[in-house]
Amino acid sequence: QFELVESGGGLVQAGGSLRLSCAASGSTLGLDYYAVGWFRQAPGKEREGVSCISSSGAATDYADSVKGRFTIFRDNAKKTVYLEMNSLKPEDTAVYYCAADLTYRSDTYNYRNPAWGTNWGQGTQVTVSS
Repeated sequence: QFELVESGGGLVQAGGSLRLSCAASGSTLGLDYYAVGWFRQAPGKEREGVSCISSSGAATDYADSVKGRFTIFRDNAKKTVYLEMNSLKPEDTAVYYCAADLTYRSDTYNYRNPAWGTNWGQGTQVTVSS
């Protein structure tokens, strides 16, 4: 077991940018062995899968609501996964979580399955003001 720690959230005006980071501590395998997904949950709403990247970084997936604005990438040497968020909108306001999965590490089409994700972070708040 290991912990995931998100960072980079904050308050930004609409149209602005933020970069979220997801790093692992205490992992015997290393985060580079896992697919990593970003999820968000706004007050009163269900958790939404935002983006996912395979362990190698070769495959990525995005929710329709963020395509063209968000980019997921990873630096396996640093064992960190990033979510670059541009052209932020007030509706992007949510707590953002990263999660890692070893079983589906090679693909990005299972991360919206409720069973996906063996390790989860505590979340980081993103607030976009209008």
